[in-house]
Amino acid sequence: MTAINDLKTQVIQAWFELQQHAPLVQCITNSVATNYAANVLLACGASPAMVDNPYEAESFTRVSGALSINLGTPTSEQMQAMKISAATAQQQNIPWVLDPVGYSSILKWRSEMTQALLNFSPSVIRGNASEIAGLAGNETSSKGVDSTQSSTQTYLAANSLLKFSTCIAISGEVDFILSHELPHTVKVTGGSALQPKVTATGCALGALIAAYCAVAPIAVATVAAHVHFAIAGQLAEQKSSQIGQFNVAFLDELHHLNSAKLEQHMHIEFV
Repeated sequence: MTAINDLKTQVIQAWFELQQHAPLVQCITNSVATNYAANVLLACGASPAMVDNPYEAESFTRVSGALSINLGTPTSEQMQAMKISAATAQQQNIPWVLDPVGYSSILKWRSEMTQALLNFSPSVIRGNASEIAGLAGNETSSKGVDSTQSSTQTYLAANSLLKFSTCIAISGEVDFILSHELPHTVKVTGGSALQPKVTATGCALGALIAAYCAVAPIAVATVAAHVHFAIAGQLAEQKSSQIGQFNVAFLDELHHLNSAKLEQHMHIEFV
């Protein structure tokens, strides 16, 4: 119990640090998520920059607090920028998050790029259950980039990915975070079943993880980002079960999170 209470305290402190420092986060993300991820980062207290071309990648990564790479709709130029920025982040000890959207044998080009990016030691690998299972070598069926597997089915297999990264995060009906920095796997509950109905919520979560990584230890940062999303989703659904109104309420709740709400609504446990 003490360890969980300590982790909760660290999550609250990470939220305070995010508000105080407003870290600059470089996002190389997909065309569906660009605007939404930027709005989520702004709502949560970070500063987004969607710099995704190879001509500016190295110089911009160097001045960023963190980097988020998302393979949702990759272009040839984006692919070049991803390699440059990931290499720069590794060289400069800048935390970075890899979101292997659509990783599967069907989408070979992006999946090969994902494998190449693992060589640059992402701080966090984050994805849905199907993507993480596939990356761990357990190919699953998928529907486009949506998960067809539950996070509970996947988190044990995800341990093998810790040879590539400090932390693995699996989102789903419940979220699981695995890390060498944690004594056990962390389970985060809460959120809303409406979140997957809103375009780019998962992609934006990857960007928020990066933002927290700029101000807190990697494992704590990853848990904090998931908690931030879970509480906002839970409270937003209490305001409206209509998808459009829920989406607006979700952004509002991301913005209006505070230490009192964190203490009241944070649901994490070791498994």
